[in-house]
Amino acid sequence: MTHSIDSQYLNLQSNLNKISSLVGNTPLYQISNVFRKTGVEIFVKLEWQQLGGSIKSRPAFNIIKNAIIEVKLNHQKELLDATSGNTGIAYASIGAALGIPVNLCLPENASKERIKILRALGANIIFTSKFESTDGAQSRARELVEENPDKFFYADQYANDHNWKAHFNTTGVEILGQTNGKITHFVAGLGTTGTFTGTGRRLKKNNQNIELVALQPDNPMHGLEGWKHLETAKVPKIYDGNLADRNLKIDTLEAYDLVKMVAQKEGLLISPSAAANLLGAIKIAKEIEEGVIVTIFADNAEKYSDVMNHIF
Repeated sequence: MTHSIDSQYLNLQSNLNKISSLVGNTPLYQISNVFRKTGVEIFVKLEWQQLGGSIKSRPAFNIIKNAIIEVKLNHQKELLDATSGNTGIAYASIGAALGIPVNLCLPENASKERIKILRALGANIIFTSKFESTDGAQSRARELVEENPDKFFYADQYANDHNWKAHFNTTGVEILGQTNGKITHFVAGLGTTGTFTGTGRRLKKNNQNIELVALQPDNPMHGLEGWKHLETAKVPKIYDGNLADRNLKIDTLEAYDLVKMVAQKEGLLISPSAAANLLGAIKIAKEIEEGVIVTIFADNAEKYSDVMNHIF
């Protein structure tokens, strides 16, 4: 029996090593047509170009990897978490490759594409109220863990330090290398806050003069999937409220307009949240005379047909 368990563990480790090459190391793309200003450069990380199709592959992989290393997750347990969609797809992709069952608490108004992808990957979906967003999904996940403590490993992406550490160890490092350390501003929206917290901490460790700009929707009833209006939502435990040098509010309709412009002028079909990040970067670019601004395109447009139909 012990030999069988050891064999399963070694198999998980081996598969993790194979998957690791498919996570991270995404390209940096310079915005040159949507916005131009002498002395100012805007770069974006094309995060859909990795396993799972979004930036959430980084924390999902890091959370699963460390859970296996710490023997909290194995073939005898099932992964459980709350998600708005992208982290769930990342969990499901990685779980399928490792043979680990994945259970996801998902608000019922998640896009049809997300639901189809999750089901195709074999994830078990537990729908939660659309009126409670991911806060309600987290509450349901905690209830399930309390009811079945031996069945589930609760990944808890909103409170798991391996979320932000994934970006500290990969995203931030990549940005520094790809800009040859010349980055002056990092701009990113807040959802689980892992991207901003982890990347920001790594950038500040390298250069305290890099300005960190956090973005939020300008009202609670926004249309930026994955983002949080922190004044009215539950603030993730991993969020560092002292990290941002500046905070900017982003209008959803302005972001939607930018989706169309980026498609027609840059040749990239991006998600509304990606456009919102770019909108924040452009706002900063208009204020400064010189600098290198980096932001994140967390995913592309393929999971947003309803929004794309509205925009186009």
